[in-house]
Amino acid sequence: MAFEEDDRVILHDEHSEYDGQTGTVTQVMENMFGDATYTVSFEDGQEQGLAEDQLEAAADEAEDDEE
Repeated sequence: MAFEEDDRVILHDEHSEYDGQTGTVTQVMENMFGDATYTVSFEDGQEQGLAEDQLEAAADEAEDDEE
């Protein structure tokens, strides 16, 4: 699944201080191999150069407000 800017995602990277946290995609870039890499902004910082397989779509909190 490809992500776009402003998508909410959960990071899965045991080497990152943001592992397991939900953030927002702030930038999508294509590397020299044609694969997308992502910059994700978290509450207290950001992580750059993330691969798609390190990210999981976060549940959209707006869906809970559909009453």
